[in-house]
Amino acid sequence: MRLHKEGKSIINISLLISIVISILSIYCLYYWGLIIAIPAMVLSFFIIWFFRNPIRKCQAKDNEIIAPVDGKVVIVKEVYEKEFLKTNCIQVSIFMSPLNVHVCRYPVSGKVIFKKYHPGKFLVAWHEKSSELNERTTVAVETQQEQKILFRQIAGAMARRIVIYSQIGDMAQAGKDFGFIKFGSRMDIFLPLGTEILVKVGEMIPDGGERVIARLKN
Repeated sequence: MRLHKEGKSIINISLLISIVISILSIYCLYYWGLIIAIPAMVLSFFIIWFFRNPIRKCQAKDNEIIAPVDGKVVIVKEVYEKEFLKTNCIQVSIFMSPLNVHVCRYPVSGKVIFKKYHPGKFLVAWHEKSSELNERTTVAVETQQEQKILFRQIAGAMARRIVIYSQIGDMAQAGKDFGFIKFGSRMDIFLPLGTEILVKVGEMIPDGGERVIARLKN
């Protein structure tokens, strides 16, 4: 299983702590120590599993938008995007539970033209207002067809660290990692009006980085 680099220190620390706890518990309590040792090891293995980074092969066409993350579609609606695009858009939001892969991938290829970090609250990520009130990062990419696609990483009640690698001027490649969110979160994608949306609210997306969720109007 391939692991994401953001999990390296957390995995090493959790494994060390669980091993120490297990050894001390069994040494001091003998068989009763297993009551402590087993949950400690299970927690460590969950942390390792959380930072999994499966290989995804993106074959999207230039006018296709891929799901940037795994998770559940919680919003599909027309909104006014006021931070950068300053126009009406179609918002597609995907909620990631702690069980989902949390690697964030570019939904489209093009040039990064905007990036901004916002400190904020930690409302539950499926809360509609979390897009405006929670800690978040916003990135916009301009495609070769000069269409601007904006997407936003949003921290949740458990997610207390957003990692982003994008820099203004970078060339984005659909399906390539651009960040990571730790322990539950949400991703919003803002698309031009007229975009054909291929997902609906309540739909599960197990294959972020591959799954086509929309097609831009030519």
